Amino acid sequence: MLYDTLRAGALRNDGLDGVRVAALDRARWFLDLVDWTPADGTSTDGTAADGTSADGAAADGVPVRSRRYDGDTRRSVLARRLPTCADADGRAFLVALLLAGAGGEDWIFWHHASEIRAASSRARGWSRDETAVLLLGAAEIMPDYRLAEALDVALTAAERLDPEDLYELAPWFTHVSGAFARADIPAGYRGPLAKRLWALMEIVDEAFLPDGLMPVSEVWAAPLRASASTAPALERARFVRHLVSLSSPRPTAKWRRTCLSLMDAVSLRDTVAACLRSLAEDDPPREGEYGYLVHHDHGDLARGVVWAASLAGGPETVQRLETLALRAGANAGSRGLAEDLKLAGAAINALGAADDPGALESLWRLRSKIKHRALRKQLDTALQTAAGRQGITPAQLVERSVPSHGLRPDGSLERTLGAHTVRVAVQDAATVRLAFTGADGKASKTAPAAVKDGFADELKQLKALAKEVRATLATERARVESLMSDDREWPFGDWREHYRDHPITGVVVRGLIWEFQGGDGAWHASMTPPDETPARVRLWHPIRDTMDGIRAWRERIVEQRVRQPFKQAFREIYLLTPAEEETGTYSNRFAAHIVRYRRLYALFKERGWQANFLGRYEGGHNGEARGEFGGGEWRACFYHDPADEADWAPEYASTDQVRFERRQGRGWADVPLADVPPVVFSEAMRDVDLFVGVTSIATDAEWTDRGEDRFAAYWRETTFGELTANAEVRRAALERVLPRTKIADRCRIEGRYLVVKGELRTYKIHLGSSNILMEPDDSYLCVVQARGKTKGTPYLPFEDERLSLIISKAFLLAADHEITDRTILHQIKPVTT
Repeated sequence: MLYDTLRAGALRNDGLDGVRVAALDRARWFLDLVDWTPADGTSTDGTAADGTSADGAAADGVPVRSRRYDGDTRRSVLARRLPTCADADGRAFLVALLLAGAGGEDWIFWHHASEIRAASSRARGWSRDETAVLLLGAAEIMPDYRLAEALDVALTAAERLDPEDLYELAPWFTHVSGAFARADIPAGYRGPLAKRLWALMEIVDEAFLPDGLMPVSEVWAAPLRASASTAPALERARFVRHLVSLSSPRPTAKWRRTCLSLMDAVSLRDTVAACLRSLAEDDPPREGEYGYLVHHDHGDLARGVVWAASLAGGPETVQRLETLALRAGANAGSRGLAEDLKLAGAAINALGAADDPGALESLWRLRSKIKHRALRKQLDTALQTAAGRQGITPAQLVERSVPSHGLRPDGSLERTLGAHTVRVAVQDAATVRLAFTGADGKASKTAPAAVKDGFADELKQLKALAKEVRATLATERARVESLMSDDREWPFGDWREHYRDHPITGVVVRGLIWEFQGGDGAWHASMTPPDETPARVRLWHPIRDTMDGIRAWRERIVEQRVRQPFKQAFREIYLLTPAEEETGTYSNRFAAHIVRYRRLYALFKERGWQANFLGRYEGGHNGEARGEFGGGEWRACFYHDPADEADWAPEYASTDQVRFERRQGRGWADVPLADVPPVVFSEAMRDVDLFVGVTSIATDAEWTDRGEDRFAAYWRETTFGELTANAEVRRAALERVLPRTKIADRCRIEGRYLVVKGELRTYKIHLGSSNILMEPDDSYLCVVQARGKTKGTPYLPFEDERLSLIISKAFLLAADHEITDRTILHQIKPVTT
């Protein structure tokens, strides 16, 4: 019998035997319910409650203990009886419950969790000794993952005691604290219970740090553990508990003031700085394939340390916060570390609150490297915080925080290393060069032996600088291009300082067309400011110009052989179509395409869109990619679905609708297409066209050679289909570039094709897919793009991989009699023999 077993175990001679026995006697009804037989062993009709005979044996010989009430019956009895229990009966029930759980009947906590919570919340009048029995019982619960439910009951009782009674419970608090620290408790339960337990223990002994509050083995916490030998116990305990109390992404002003006060009281500024250094740099422990920077049990403490180190300041604090944000967020998986978004968020928000000017540059760099949606929101908040302190907008803060890396106004930097001068220079909007010039004036692109051997450290630093400048240049090129959808205007002085005259941004800016507003209020487009100082400046977009104006700019760009940082003069324009006016709220312009999914997902991230990952898991069956435009006030939503079955992620996806939303407070609201500003609509649809154009299987020249019928009809229809706006721009560029090439007399543009007359055959290169048909029978010619960059490609006014491929194919086919590749010759040969 359970009652007999527990009563025998209740006699421990520890001063609490009477409490345990009294509770077991008073709650005998409950123990018998658990034991599956009534108190006297039989019912009124002489049979046991489970239907066996009074002698305890069933007709089939199965013992009574194996005949059990079903869960619904027990639940019905508990639901009927517990609410009517007086306080003494309710307390006895809970004490007996924990004793039964410690005795092996832990299943009760899972089966009757709601009834237990209700009884615990009702019970009043707890004594010190009853609470001691609860704490001791909770510590003895097995398996230990049930300790959470038992400890909740014990803490609820302890929280209703007077402080004087709590002091007497110190040994039992220490005992249960140790069990709690060792127990395998789910993270969602551990945090709230730990805060309650530690709050009670603080009342008992403010100088005591409970087990589990301080990591005992994690490398990053070693400096904090070592402080026990130097810092006063009481003040140190107060400081550590204050760090753990931080559970929000950004602490309050009061928390920060208290943190500084407590930290200075124990002189631990250097200690938290050392902890931050370890989080940013030291190798963490590993569990299998991945390691974790901070165990989830100590996340609050680690985030408190991050904020304390930020408040303490120091020459390397900002750099370490930036490193930690990348380590815990953007670079976690690639470095074998488990992602810790909360820790990364703490570092980002601490940078936003830092007064150090270097923090702005760190936020700027993080903005270009972090793609995770949640961390991007944290970055936006940090930028708003930093901008608010300066009385400017986040956009202004970003453009004013672009690092110059010590470059001169012309975008260069020189260092003398022995007899050589080393020059780091931004050559154009896509290139940063490292050049070496000897005493004889001879220049070299590679480091001479004298520099490598005599100045290895300095050379390493200059190479690292060149790498940083390249990253900044690429980020600025993307940032300035994103302004194409913004309705931004700048006072001329601000534009000149932060754009034209910046050593890196200026290289991008000087290759673009801008509009300058004169004193009469009229806007005039130019690549250089007028002689008379203009009032305001904005970035030129072709959608605001006339067709004649666009053509004129395209002619000028090609005539002067300007290679723009991104497509501007030749930028695609997407206007609302009659079909979209009819659908009203969505566009099917890019629907029903078959695309390579992983390439599509990578392109989403590359262009700054946020998307869920398709796969065979909850939420992975319907894809939605979202991109923000117009300074973050508008959002385009591009829907897509798996196009095949896969064990994990699909190889192909099918595209669907594009919809638009407008920011409304903290949320978003659907809007009709007609209400979307034309420049926002055009830029969003341009991105979607890019997604489809780059990832569509229609661009795969070898698709038909695979022997697959899957999607074959789509490939045939699309690979030589009507041109998109993107392909139309390629045609416009070719019309201006081809006449300046040596194969001009062999090429002409007809509709959607570039027609090339070779010595052997005439070819038609599709301007969208770049795939080739051969006259006279339109047979297909498969020409696979060679790996690496194509050499000898003529000048192009903008970077476009597909356009470069089309031109390289045109040069190849114009001299088809010189082709030596047998796979190509075999396709041409039937007509040539």
